[in-house]
Amino acid sequence: MRLIGLLFATLSLGGCGFGPEPGHGPRHGGRYLGIGIYSPGAMWQRLAGVERAQDDAAATLRDDEQIIVVVDSQTGEVRQCGNLSGHCIRMNPWSAQQPAPVRLSEHAADIDGTGSVSNEAAPTANAH
Repeated sequence: MRLIGLLFATLSLGGCGFGPEPGHGPRHGGRYLGIGIYSPGAMWQRLAGVERAQDDAAATLRDDEQIIVVVDSQTGEVRQCGNLSGHCIRMNPWSAQQPAPVRLSEHAADIDGTGSVSNEAAPTANAH
């Protein structure tokens, strides 16, 4: 009889600790989901309308080393923020009040020397 009790206790405890390990699988702990971390391009430093901090030691757009991109899972808003400056650009394709396109102090065409800024597609050569 003691053997049956011991066997039952051993089998009962044998199932402990076999659940999923913490830190594995999808995490559903908040409303912001990470899309990625990217290097800031040349245009990031040319965002217009960014207010300079009162503190001279505060980071600016030129100091950002990464751009962190997240999506708000409740509203669909996408945010990209500088890791040091904390400046964020937001865009919500499902909202009528989206702050896009962003304002720039210079356009890419001014930087690369083409001098042409156009919203039209470049003409393509017709193959005959």
